[in-house]
Amino acid sequence: MIRKLIVIGNLFFFIVFVASACQKQEKKCDDEKTLHSASNTKESVIQPPSNNTYQKIDTLSPKTLINLYKEISYPTPNIDASKKNTVEGVILHHTAEPTVERSLEILTSSTRKVGTHVVIDTDGTRYIMCRPDVVTYHAGFSVLNGKEGCNYFTVGIEFQGNTIEEPLTEDQINSAIEYLLPLIAKYKIKLNAIVTHEMVRNAYKKKYPQKRCSGKVDITQTEYTRFMKALKQKVNEKTK
Repeated sequence: MIRKLIVIGNLFFFIVFVASACQKQEKKCDDEKTLHSASNTKESVIQPPSNNTYQKIDTLSPKTLINLYKEISYPTPNIDASKKNTVEGVILHHTAEPTVERSLEILTSSTRKVGTHVVIDTDGTRYIMCRPDVVTYHAGFSVLNGKEGCNYFTVGIEFQGNTIEEPLTEDQINSAIEYLLPLIAKYKIKLNAIVTHEMVRNAYKKKYPQKRCSGKVDITQTEYTRFMKALKQKVNEKTK
């Protein structure tokens, strides 16, 4: 009888031991699954993009300048690397596209062959597509202050949206001014050399009335006047 009790007791402790070991093993497997899942999640978050979208582009801003608006490097392939932009003026555009994603897609398309230096979203975020001293294709047939071929001596700024339908946001205006002030100082850009695409295109059409070119409106005169008023105010504050 005693021997039977001993056997039963040993059997009971053996069952408990096995059950405990199984629970520990299951917990270990669960922990490994959790770790593996977390690892995969982390990898997917920090995985760098497959292209060079976020490669930093030097905007030639002074090192002491503290920008209030975010800049994202978004290079365009549509440049003329054989020439250097002399940066004598600025041409303002609007994208006339419904989303900034669509605008960036067009401005980096190797088939469309159009570009710009910076795209400014409605929240003020700046997508830097190339340095100001790089030539990119944003002006087409154009004349500024009697000089043709504005792509080779102007900086192109594209505001996301359509100013015929919606005005520029305050963030867009302030962000563009933040971008422009160091360029105006560095390259001695005159305010009468900051114009709209429509203005330089009309100047070209006036010079060559027999030639045909697009009549697309970019920044409206109302929004251009509004922007220049804000820019002049900031420039005057800097020079005081």
